[in-house]
Amino acid sequence: MEGLSVIVPAYNEEEGITGVLEGVKRLLDSEAHKGQYEILVVDDGSEDDTGRLAEKVEEIRIVRHSGNRGYGAAIKTGIRNSRYNTLAIIDADGSYPTHALGDLLPSGDEYDMVVGVRKVSRASVPWIRRPAKFFLTRLANYLAGCRIPDLNSGLRVFKKERVQEFFHLFPSGFSLTTTLTLAMLSSDYLVEWVPIDYQPRKGRSKIRPLRDTLNFLALIIRTILYFNPIKVFLPISGVLLFVGIVVGVAEAILIRNVTTVALMFIFTGVQVGMIGLLADLIEKRSKR
Repeated sequence: MEGLSVIVPAYNEEEGITGVLEGVKRLLDSEAHKGQYEILVVDDGSEDDTGRLAEKVEEIRIVRHSGNRGYGAAIKTGIRNSRYNTLAIIDADGSYPTHALGDLLPSGDEYDMVVGVRKVSRASVPWIRRPAKFFLTRLANYLAGCRIPDLNSGLRVFKKERVQEFFHLFPSGFSLTTTLTLAMLSSDYLVEWVPIDYQPRKGRSKIRPLRDTLNFLALIIRTILYFNPIKVFLPISGVLLFVGIVVGVAEAILIRNVTTVALMFIFTGVQVGMIGLLADLIEKRSKR
């Protein structure tokens, strides 16, 4: 590995930032991983001592946002300002043990992206979030066409040249990692999954369960519409056609007549299917 840029997005993480930065430095200074590297902290408009504490750690580069722009925006700023082609991201809240980054680095040359798969027990997930998490994971697996062990892990190593292809798709919020995962898998890039430990975060979480869940749902569908639209349009078309046929048969048996309701479902299903095929054709031609 010729060089490594470690990007640490941080917003009001004064409780965890020092431990994370010092842990990453110890890891990269060790004989096992010794080489050219930089640690780049993106202070996303923190209102606490995050920036001041980061400055106290030696050989740390800091880029600041004048205001809070979001997790995704911080990572994009880090990518733009990075010096090396191999990039890593790790959260500043201490939830990812810094030694776990060392488990990902050996595969960084062989794969386009290496993702740390968090070992999180079902019991540790609040019950109110379990149905949404289950649904979003199954939807992402179906749309991406493969099993995704961890959709939005915040510890990963990837190639700068690869992610720059999708820069225009990346949102400014927490869902950047979800977009990156789906984009890499949908483009058939090599992705490796490495199990890692996961710890309770230090400080207060910035996640808003309801709002972020809805954003994740919209983002998953939008991303797959971009890469594989037929997987979204054809199931909708099939459901509409099925409902139309069932209604039509029921009407023919019960009232001996097929009304416009059945025909409306059938015609709409055909139209949605044709739109999906056209969108898929456009997407395939755009990659030529």
